[in-house]
Amino acid sequence: MKLAIDVHGLNKSFGDLHAVKDVSIKVIEGHITGFLGPNGSGKTTTLRMLCGLLTPDSGSGQVLGLDFPREAEAIKRQTGYMTQRFSLYEDLTIEENLSFIARVYGLDRNQQRVDETLEKLGLNHRRKQLAGQLSGGWKQRLALAASVMHEPKLLLLDEPTAGVDPQARRDFWDEIHRLADEGMTVLVSTHYMDEAERCHEIAYIFNGELIAEGTSDELIAQSRLVTFEAEGPRADRLARDLRDAPGVVMVAPFGQTLHVSGTDRAALEKAIAPYRRDPYNWTEVSPTLEDVFINLMRTAPTEREAA
Repeated sequence: MKLAIDVHGLNKSFGDLHAVKDVSIKVIEGHITGFLGPNGSGKTTTLRMLCGLLTPDSGSGQVLGLDFPREAEAIKRQTGYMTQRFSLYEDLTIEENLSFIARVYGLDRNQQRVDETLEKLGLNHRRKQLAGQLSGGWKQRLALAASVMHEPKLLLLDEPTAGVDPQARRDFWDEIHRLADEGMTVLVSTHYMDEAERCHEIAYIFNGELIAEGTSDELIAQSRLVTFEAEGPRADRLARDLRDAPGVVMVAPFGQTLHVSGTDRAALEKAIAPYRRDPYNWTEVSPTLEDVFINLMRTAPTEREAA
C-alpha cells in the first residue's frame, strides 16, 4: 500500500530532554492511524515535526511523497493540523474565523469555500455565532473545519476530543471517517481506547520511543497475553489477592468484573485456581487494547520524561 508518511530516525531534544528518540513511523495513505501513549510520551512533539512546525534534530524520509524534512514548507501546505487546545479567535464568529483562515492560506473562491466548509461540517446554522460562545464539541468541529478547508491530503489531530461529551466524540469520529473515505490520510493522537479501536492501525509511543505498531488484532496477538475474566459480586476485590501472585502479569478491574492476565497460561491458571468457585464465574476472554497497552507500559523502561 502507498504510504503517506514514511519517516525514520526521528529525534528531537529540548536541552537535556530527549523528547523523541529514533522514532520511525509509517502511515498508509487514506487510512486512520491512532497515535497512542501516556502524557509526556512525545506524541505532540512528533506531530509538530511531521507537519513542519518543529525542526527535527535528525530524521529523514517522505511525507506525501515530499522529502522530509527538506521540503517542510511544501508538506505544511498540504497538511491540516488541529492542536490540542482551541486556538481560533473567540471574539470572531464561526464564519469570520473561517474567512480569516482562507485568507491566511491564500485560497481562491474565498466565500464559496467558507460556505462549502460550513455546510459539510454542519456549522451553517451557527455561522454568525461567536466562537467563544460555543460548547467544547462545537469548538472542536470549528477547529476541524479550519484544519480541512484548504483540502489537505494529510490531517494531523492532537487529542481532538479531549474534554467533549460522548455524543460529540461520536459525531466527530463519524466526520473523520467521512474524510478518510474521501481519501484523506489521518494521524490522530488519543487516550480513548474506543477511539483507538476505530482506527485502521495504531502506533504506541512511550518515553519518546515507538514500541508497538499494527492493527488492533495484530497488537493483541503480539502481546501474547492470556486473559481470564471473573464475574460475580464484587469480583474486583480479588485484585488485592491476585496482583502479586506468580504467573499474574496484571489485574484490571472493570466495574464488578476483573481481568487477570499473564503470558504463561499454566502459571496463570494455577494462580486463579483457588478462586474458581462460587460466587465467581471465570471465562477466558480476548485481551482488550487497554490490557495490551497497560502491559506495554509495564514492560517498557520505567524512566518517564516529559515531552
